[in-house]
Amino acid sequence: MNGTDAALIRTFYDALARRDLTAMEDCYHPEATFGDPIFQELEGRDLIMGMWRMQLSRGADLDVTLADVTAAPHAVTARWSAGYTFTSTGRRVVNHVDSLFRFEDGLIVRHHDEFDFKRWSKMALGRPVGLVVGWTPAFRARIRDRARQRLEQTMAAA
Repeated sequence: MNGTDAALIRTFYDALARRDLTAMEDCYHPEATFGDPIFQELEGRDLIMGMWRMQLSRGADLDVTLADVTAAPHAVTARWSAGYTFTSTGRRVVNHVDSLFRFEDGLIVRHHDEFDFKRWSKMALGRPVGLVVGWTPAFRARIRDRARQRLEQTMAAA
């Protein structure tokens, strides 16, 4: 691994901050996979880009800050934050994310994001709802189902 993969990740987050879907898509391998606490597993660049298209269309006030990129022998990690208004409640969220990337043919083939779902739910839903039910498996499943339905609608409209 050299600095090329880390540079690709910086390019990706720069494109995300600019809301440049074409530049973001150019960073992903056609057979890429993506996972996070909400979209647990998306397979293929088209589905991943559908997710980003949906996220960017809903978050008009998205603010992306890349804090750190670290290259390791077989992967790159990144720490970044996304600030935005959660549209369902109108509440401001600042989500701190740890990302892991793997590469094939000089492109991202695996992208996995981790964030504190309980912390996110408290910001997105407020107290007491986010504090009381935001961490429960049933609530997580409901959020995942809604997100997946919105993604399917986004993909059908494209």
